Amino acid sequence: MITEVVDGVIAFSAERVAARGCPFWICRVVPVMLLQLLEIVRKGGTFRRSSRFVLTSRREMVIDGEKTRSAGGEGEGMMPWSGRGGVTVSDKVYRDLVSTLFTMRLPIAGFGTLYAIVGLLIYLKWPDTVIAGLTIAAVAVTAARVVLISRYHRSGGAFQEVAALRRWESIYELLTYLVAILLPALNFRGLTAHAPLIHLATISLVFTFGAGIVSRTSSRLRLCMVSVTIAVLPTVTAMLVHAASDHAERLHSEFFFLEAFLLIAVGLMSRQSAAHLHASAVEHLSTKQDTAKLAKYDPLTGLPNRLVVREAFHELYSLSRLSQSQLAVHYLDLDGFKAVNDRFGHPAGDKLLVEVAQRLRSTIRASDLACRLGGDEFLIIQSDVRHRDQAELTGRRVIRQISDAYEFEGATMQATASIGIAMVPECGIELEKLIGCADAALYRSKARGKAQVLFFDPDDDPLPGRAAA
Repeated sequence: MITEVVDGVIAFSAERVAARGCPFWICRVVPVMLLQLLEIVRKGGTFRRSSRFVLTSRREMVIDGEKTRSAGGEGEGMMPWSGRGGVTVSDKVYRDLVSTLFTMRLPIAGFGTLYAIVGLLIYLKWPDTVIAGLTIAAVAVTAARVVLISRYHRSGGAFQEVAALRRWESIYELLTYLVAILLPALNFRGLTAHAPLIHLATISLVFTFGAGIVSRTSSRLRLCMVSVTIAVLPTVTAMLVHAASDHAERLHSEFFFLEAFLLIAVGLMSRQSAAHLHASAVEHLSTKQDTAKLAKYDPLTGLPNRLVVREAFHELYSLSRLSQSQLAVHYLDLDGFKAVNDRFGHPAGDKLLVEVAQRLRSTIRASDLACRLGGDEFLIIQSDVRHRDQAELTGRRVIRQISDAYEFEGATMQATASIGIAMVPECGIELEKLIGCADAALYRSKARGKAQVLFFDPDDDPLPGRAAA
């Protein structure tokens, strides 16, 4: 419906101005560009992603081990749309993208102040109740946007649940669209005064808004595209209608058509700039998340590495002291892994390691932590241990799970595990020392035979040697 109305206005304006001797390029080029902008809006402002970005997204999906979905689809771990092309981003990237919207308190307040100043000056020159009403509305919406940002940060900022972040983003979008609507409304009303100074002030606000919205909100492409379109399209329509009106001033219509042409050109360029900035931002954040993930997680199994264990150990130990419980550090080494590699090849060995990691995740509790130290060695930190028997039961349960057969390309592989356990704080409270104690217990465990669980005794030598492969 809106498209048909604007089409009619364009055709009417072009005919009126052409009848008055308007140059061909003004009568034809401006309407064509306006129709192109309408087509962009209708299609939702799609853009092409670089192949590098696609690879980055896929790599992130594998490393995170999260379910993914494209925008508007079903699933977990992926967030709303960044364009109709179905750009998919992880929850972590989505949090970063949304958080940028709520760092704009000063620019938002600044633009609201500019709108208020322009509205006040127009009212002083031309006392009009509509101008006064639009100015008051702009001040109210600006105040609401500033309050929204403050409440967002008080509610936890980017650390809130994803569903909550989507609600905050929706409110932010609505208020931004209201500001965009107030701009063409001011231009519509200002044009009726036939005062060049008033028109200069109102159209300057549109250009200021467009530049600011592209630089500040390109991280959310839909918000940026729709806001620019709402501000530009009705304003251009108003100028075309004004250009077609009867006015005695020489070249009046030509100048307004030229101004409409410039505004459309800026709108189209803003679209391209926003798409480029958005793609760059998503690619940068995705790469940043990938790098952080690679630094803390094993790329093969997806399990945490030593760095994560160091960070988590201190928190787990503090919680154990508060609950007056113990921690158990399980050092696990696979029995027969070298034979699997030798017989079936390294791809089969990698598949076995991935399956072992999955079985560890399904065996331990959510409050426990499993990580891969390297090769076929794994570490489990068991929390809230009240007695050694609990740690031993967990160790034996892990061995049972790992000892089940593995299938790879029609072949059956077999592996077991040996475990050495060091209790905290019985064996100390320093992580490296505890790992050494658990490793020493593992060494003695493997010396007794396969699939054994053995505790480290504080009287034992903590470093008798490395566990056998």
